[in-house]
Amino acid sequence: MSLVLSLFPGIGLLDRAFEEEGFTVVRGPDAIWGGDVRSLNVPAGRFEGVIGGPPCQKFTGLANFSWRWHIKPENLIPEYERVVAQAAPSWFVMENVPNAPLPVVPGYVVRDTLLSNRALGEEQDRKRRVSFGSTDGRSLSFTMAALEPVAYTRAVTSSHGGGRQRMKGTIESLSVEEALRRQGCPADFFGERSPFRRDAQLKMLAEGVPLPMGRAIAKAVKAATEKREATA
Repeated sequence: MSLVLSLFPGIGLLDRAFEEEGFTVVRGPDAIWGGDVRSLNVPAGRFEGVIGGPPCQKFTGLANFSWRWHIKPENLIPEYERVVAQAAPSWFVMENVPNAPLPVVPGYVVRDTLLSNRALGEEQDRKRRVSFGSTDGRSLSFTMAALEPVAYTRAVTSSHGGGRQRMKGTIESLSVEEALRRQGCPADFFGERSPFRRDAQLKMLAEGVPLPMGRAIAKAVKAATEKREATA
C-alpha cells in the first residue's frame, strides 16, 4: 500500500485519480475547509510520495484581473517545497500552469513535462506543467492519444454564466454541468446535498486538474515507481 500526501487538494480531482490507481491518499489542509498549508508540519519517512497543485492564479493572465476580486494572488509553491522537504518522500509530483516555476527541493532531481489535455484524447484545451521529483532523476512516461479529437472546447474558468453559454472577452462563461463534462467528472460529482453554491462549484472545478489528466499522471507515477522497484 503506497501512502501519498496531497497538498492543496481542493475538491480532490488529482486525489481521486491516484486512489483509482491503488494509492492511499491523505489530504492536507485546504482553504476550502478553512485550512492553511502554512500551519502543516509532517514527519519524515511516512509518505512514499507527495502530490498537489499550488494555486496558479499568480502565474496566469487572470492575475491581471485580481484587483476586481479584491485579492492578491500568492505564490505558495515555496510552501509545497517546504512540506516535501519535511516529508522526505521517495518522489513528488506538482502540477501547475505552464508559466509556473518548477519546484526546487534539495536532494531531488526534477523532470518536467508540458502535458496537453487534448493530447490525451480529451476535448478541453487545457495545458499543465507536471513536475516529477525523485532522488535518482527518473522521469514520467505518458500514454498519448494517436490523434486529437475533432471536437474542441476551451479551458474551464471560474467565470459563471448562470447556465447560459456566452462570451466575455476571452473568458467563456459556463454552467456547472458543462464544466463537469469538460473536466471529465461525472454529472453527479457534487451531489444534491453539496453545501457549495453553484458559483463556488464552478470556481473549484476551474482550479482542479482535469480528471483524465489526473489519471494519466497517476498511471505514469505508478509505472515509474513499479519499474524502480523491479530493478532495485
